[in-house]
Amino acid sequence: MPQGRRLVTIRTDCDLAGHVSGLPAMDGIAMSAQRTTELKAFYEQYGFKSLVKSLEAQEVPPELIEDSIKKHKADDQNPGLFDEFAAQAADRASNLSYDTVMTWEAFDRWLAKIEAADLVALDTETTSLDEMRAEIVGLSFSVTPGEAAYIPLAHNYPDAPEQLNREEVIARLKPWLEDGAKKKLGQHVKYDRHVLANHGVEVQGYAHDTMLQSYVLEVHRPHGLGSLAERHLGRSGISYEDLCGKGAHQISFSQVDIAKAAEYSCEDSDQTLDVHRVLWPQLQADEKLMFIYRLEMDSSEALYRIERNGVLIDAPLLATQSHELGTRIMAIEQEAYEIAGQPFNLGSPKQIGDIFFNKLGLPIVKKTPSGAPSTDEEVLEKLAEDYPLPKKILEHRGLSKLKGTYTDKLGQLANPRTGRVHTHYAQAVAVTGRLSSNDPNLQNIPVKTAEGRRVREAFVAPQGSVIASADYSQIELRIMAHISGDASLLRAFTEGIDVHRATAAEVFGSTPEQVTSEQRRYAKVINFGLIYGMSSFGLARNLGIETKAAASYIDRYFARYPGVKIYMDETKALAKEKGYVETVFGRRLYLPEINSPNGPRRGGAERAAINAPMQGTAADLIKLSMVKVQDVLDAERRGTKMIMQVHDELVFEVPEDEVEWVRVEVPKIMASVADLQVPLLAEIGFGPNWEKAH
Repeated sequence: MPQGRRLVTIRTDCDLAGHVSGLPAMDGIAMSAQRTTELKAFYEQYGFKSLVKSLEAQEVPPELIEDSIKKHKADDQNPGLFDEFAAQAADRASNLSYDTVMTWEAFDRWLAKIEAADLVALDTETTSLDEMRAEIVGLSFSVTPGEAAYIPLAHNYPDAPEQLNREEVIARLKPWLEDGAKKKLGQHVKYDRHVLANHGVEVQGYAHDTMLQSYVLEVHRPHGLGSLAERHLGRSGISYEDLCGKGAHQISFSQVDIAKAAEYSCEDSDQTLDVHRVLWPQLQADEKLMFIYRLEMDSSEALYRIERNGVLIDAPLLATQSHELGTRIMAIEQEAYEIAGQPFNLGSPKQIGDIFFNKLGLPIVKKTPSGAPSTDEEVLEKLAEDYPLPKKILEHRGLSKLKGTYTDKLGQLANPRTGRVHTHYAQAVAVTGRLSSNDPNLQNIPVKTAEGRRVREAFVAPQGSVIASADYSQIELRIMAHISGDASLLRAFTEGIDVHRATAAEVFGSTPEQVTSEQRRYAKVINFGLIYGMSSFGLARNLGIETKAAASYIDRYFARYPGVKIYMDETKALAKEKGYVETVFGRRLYLPEINSPNGPRRGGAERAAINAPMQGTAADLIKLSMVKVQDVLDAERRGTKMIMQVHDELVFEVPEDEVEWVRVEVPKIMASVADLQVPLLAEIGFGPNWEKAH
């Protein structure tokens, strides 16, 4: 029976006995009193958050906490590590002690507690999610499970009680905050560091970040504190939306009632401490994961510095580019109208479809689920090979996106206090370990078009400095050579041979000297395509050749590089067995669909299994470089600043008198952060702006 039919066929041969709480079938499905504990556990297991909140009993029974601990003890190599936590957790939910600090006497009492503690969970409540502009509304601390304190500092709603002076509180906390020997813990500590820096405090001593602990241990799952508490503690808490609302009606945290704010913030610090007590032993039990966690913590420090530095933007240049793009976009619209024989909305799929298929009679490439001819990006690209109107529409879309996303907005994103753009690097998002950035998104600036590359010209150096761009050369191919151990690939990189030319010579059966530019281009597509699990069909599309010819190239490639084929087959098999793959350094990349009965999903997971170790290892390498370069800059007290990290590239703002030092030392540092079977190669360029340097 086909899978789809089987899924919609009602089973009538099920034996219900023993399947409902171990009871006989009819008794098991009879109506009975609500069993809140079991129901809550079921809701939480499957993510029914609204239903969880609808239960009358808001406090989580201790049994749920104990069940979570038992699960972790069963999974861990050293269950004894959880005994202390297990002994305290049973009565945690019903024995919470949260203080609201409104007097200097209470403040002094809590200051003494945190100064004496081995580890303190710290959380900030602020005016904004923009870490460069956010101001502190309140602070919370937790040093003992189930116990926390909130210090309200800037709640300003009507009839808000008098609070301790914010500047004085921060001044009295500053010695402890800036003492690296006083160990601190947080959830997304990079944000809190920025907020405190806005008030003149450079926090030292952050030893742990529960968000990063989760990211290393379970990269494929959510890492927000609410999710972590539900998953590992069986605790649900107050959400930000519960306090502040949503959308247009959302209020600032400063307008939240102090009593409610105190409960929320104390809960955050308390849960952060509890989550750490569950996750930290798991990291300690695995040497490789501990290495990755330390790398992530060190990267958080380096990224904080990069974000804080920011990059100077030439706003007048962007304005000029926007005007030019606008003029070109309007011209393209007129050209499209002439081809179509009428005006139409270039952003309307319905109008485009009508002109394409009804008026111009263009061929239908594929249809939407509703049966209408599709005009999506893939269809436009296919039709653009033979017809001018789809090509014009693609050009219009590309330039419009460039204008709307970058040239119009970059200048507006500059911080009024610094005059620079401070992107935010999301460290716990990509499952491969790669960073992503937003406000602005530096990863997606188009570089394949002249217009896209011009945007990089607006990232400039101040007078007396230049921009330097250092990146790894062919990093993923080098990692493939190392992981696969293929003799031919290893020899090509070890001897400094042009790997694409060498591949072309192997695939086309010629000497490297006889390889044509076209053959080298084919080889480059093959080299990178196979890393991403490209099929013969995909290769044929990329090269514009027949699928049979592409399959022949792939067969010849594997015949010449058998180690690569062995690596791919063994990696897929190992992924199916373990459910994850690893980078060279031990980062785990989970593949939930690797054994899926759904063919396309399973195929996607298999391709990811091949590529993820290379992407993940490349991510580890650039983080190692970022950390090491920053350490050297600090140790030598250089004026050079790291200002961006994009893919495999580090970007610097370099004083003119340090250019030669950077030219020599930065590539050397980047090439020395790991000892692979092939040499790492970093290249560097300089210029007045990012485009000229890259």
